[in-house]
Amino acid sequence: MALLITASSIVGYAFRFTGFPETNIVIIYLLAVLMTSWLIDGFIFGILASVIATFAFNFFFTEPYYTFTVYDPSYFITFIIMTITALITSTLTSHVKQSALSAKEREAETKAVYNLTNHLTDAKDIHEIAGTSVKALSDCFDCNAAILCFDSNGLPELSFIQQITPEKQVRRKVDDIVTLKHRIDGLRTGYDTGTEFYDWPIYGRENILGIIRIPKERAQAMTESQIKLLHSMIESTALAMDRFMASEQRLKEREEATQERYRGNLLRSISHDLRTPLSGIMGTTEMLMDMTESHDPRYSLLENIHNDANWLHSLVENILNLTRLQEGKLILNKQMETVEEVIGSAVNRISQRAPKHEITVSVPDKLFFVPMDAKLIEQVLINLLDNSIKHTIADAEISVSVKKEENTNSAVFVVKDKGTGISTEELPYIFEIFYTSRMKSPDVKSGIGLGLAICDTIIKAHGGTIKAMNRSKCPGTEIIFTLPLEVGNNE
Repeated sequence: MALLITASSIVGYAFRFTGFPETNIVIIYLLAVLMTSWLIDGFIFGILASVIATFAFNFFFTEPYYTFTVYDPSYFITFIIMTITALITSTLTSHVKQSALSAKEREAETKAVYNLTNHLTDAKDIHEIAGTSVKALSDCFDCNAAILCFDSNGLPELSFIQQITPEKQVRRKVDDIVTLKHRIDGLRTGYDTGTEFYDWPIYGRENILGIIRIPKERAQAMTESQIKLLHSMIESTALAMDRFMASEQRLKEREEATQERYRGNLLRSISHDLRTPLSGIMGTTEMLMDMTESHDPRYSLLENIHNDANWLHSLVENILNLTRLQEGKLILNKQMETVEEVIGSAVNRISQRAPKHEITVSVPDKLFFVPMDAKLIEQVLINLLDNSIKHTIADAEISVSVKKEENTNSAVFVVKDKGTGISTEELPYIFEIFYTSRMKSPDVKSGIGLGLAICDTIIKAHGGTIKAMNRSKCPGTEIIFTLPLEVGNNE
């Protein structure tokens, strides 16, 4: 600024010596103010240059010379206009310069984010995404940035990636994972302050995907615009990680669906192949039993064969029903059915399998119609009664009852027994597929955990509920399921 004002004064002397008017000298000083605002950062220097230029013109080029005294009052107008013009020129120049600087910063930020996003699209796994982001951050902020990835369960990995040279990255061990995870989970600001790094979490749609780590000294020196740029780059990294994890999840689900389809086809094929010979075995043994005296040793052998074949046949039916339910091929055929007929048919079929057990039935005196798929609800009752028979001795109570629940406008079915019951730990899991009780009598034939799972699926498909509990006043189990009634039903 001093050099420009001095140079302007020297040029002004030259102009005065050659006879140029004073207006040209004023323009030279305005040029000095303009160049000061252009070359020097800071709005204050432009204003200061405007004031000094006015006083320099007064000192060197107005009479009396080399004093700040003014004889001619018209010079005051010149000074005022010169000062205002210089101030306006300085202000406009500073604004233009600041706008150009801001535009350049925005261009650099946009370019940095674009380059990062462009490189992230080519990343093949989560760690390649992390490495690409670390390099972009290190280049952009001129530091040795780092990133710590989290696994699919939201837990940090044992080591993090750090850029140490423009071409080299290393893995460093995390000192205290538990403390770090606790600090990030309890974060109340945009970043966590550590002894070596400032940590910015990378938030995904469901959980934390990782942590961006900027060295402490560089993080403390970051401007507001640089922090905004950092957030933009973190968002790009989060989107890339989310996109990769979503792709991995879709691939996993596709593989599971394919495996499930193969498994269903295999089960269905095996079940169909087994059902025909089992029906033949059951029919043949039943015929031979009719032809054999009950005291004959061969009768008990035939009875065991018939019971085993019957158990296998029930298992095959459950497998077929399960595959149909899972594939959505078991379509409900809901019609108004009388509960007496459905319960009676189920009890009749189960009694043929276990003639030694007596089943008590309790239904309303008045005909009770319920919208249901009779075949499926009958299968539910058979599965529940079959479970009761397996865990109940021959002369113990087994009962089926149904009533109308006015409050919920539903039909409530209850299957009770006085068997061994279910342990408290197992109660929440008995309706899960392939779950079997750990509490088995040596005489009870083992199942594969399909019966109750099929019951649960069928009842829910009807819009009802099912639950199991142990009886309070005596040993045994009580299973309750409900079926919704249509509005105005049984009125």
